[in-house]
Amino acid sequence: MTNPLLFTPLSIRDLHLKNRVVVAPMHQYSALKGFPTDWHLMNAGRYASGGAGLFFVESTKVERRGCGTVGDLGLWDDAFIEPLRRIVDFTKSCGAAVGIQLGHSGRKARTARPWEGGKPLSRSAEIEDWDEWELVAPSAIAADAKAPVPRALDKLEIRQLVERWGQATARADAAGFDVVELHGAHGFLIHEFLSPVANQRNDEYGGSLENRMRFAIEVTECARANLPKSKPLFMRLSVDDGAGWDPESSVALAKILKTKGVDVIDCSGGGVLPGAVPGAPVGYGYQVPYADKLRREAQIQTMAVGLIVHAEQAERILQQGQADLVALAREMLYNPNWTMDAAQKLGLDPDFNAVPPPMAYWLERRRVTAKDVVPSTFGAAGSR
Repeated sequence: MTNPLLFTPLSIRDLHLKNRVVVAPMHQYSALKGFPTDWHLMNAGRYASGGAGLFFVESTKVERRGCGTVGDLGLWDDAFIEPLRRIVDFTKSCGAAVGIQLGHSGRKARTARPWEGGKPLSRSAEIEDWDEWELVAPSAIAADAKAPVPRALDKLEIRQLVERWGQATARADAAGFDVVELHGAHGFLIHEFLSPVANQRNDEYGGSLENRMRFAIEVTECARANLPKSKPLFMRLSVDDGAGWDPESSVALAKILKTKGVDVIDCSGGGVLPGAVPGAPVGYGYQVPYADKLRREAQIQTMAVGLIVHAEQAERILQQGQADLVALAREMLYNPNWTMDAAQKLGLDPDFNAVPPPMAYWLERRRVTAKDVVPSTFGAAGSR
């Protein structure tokens, strides 16, 4: 394939990405009191060394109350800057740009890790700051029938939360991150404000579409003010949550966010209610139409997500103008070297220059000395 867009560089503000492949932020739930562990270093390195243009550190919380589980990363204090800088420096040394997603779990906080059941936690001696780890939300409405009811935030607290997003953004910049993404999707706090189901306030932060968008816009303004103009700002949205927040609302918000300094909308869906999966059945690229719609109608750069699995599929999304970037998550878990593999399948980089020398040397040697060997991801040799 000649000149595949997947491996065409892209510049966003002063950031120059070597390709359009992004590793989406994926919760690891493996932090220790908010601090990253060796798991996070390994997790970043395997994707960066695999050739991705941009790797995102998972949703990192802007205040203690925002932690979803005991394993969430934090950036609510300067003490987190240096441990995160280690991940930043290592990721960049492997050849990738690095971003961080900043979020707050809102009414979905204080739960067990998903592989430990994901149920609401109970007070225990193991959680030393139980009272500080309070469930807060736009309104006192539980996330589901089995979840505890959160406390509704007052207006002073809302303004303080806006500032905390700004402070966390400044810390992310100090740690050396190239990109900051604001998590406004999947039923977490910003999305809760957008949702007419989760947000039933009767003040300037609730009711009309304009009012429900206010918190997201104020967070964006504060984050942008704390991020150098040279660095891109992304926003992840559940473009359609199947519960009242729909693609037309997302287009309206994206148009405003663009004027506030957001460069890319990361287009996902669902999350505000259990089991609410809008649109087409879950399958290859099922959320890509969201990125297409916002790109066309809001005239903003978009990132497509949602079961993007194969190189040809990712390339087709870009060739058809449906998105500017493609982000992979679980497929990267399955194959951390997906980007390198995609380049080979698209007929590029025979010398493996996209990966670090300790990998490139041996892979190129095998290509030269064992010409009949077929990589495992291409299928068995006898089936070709």
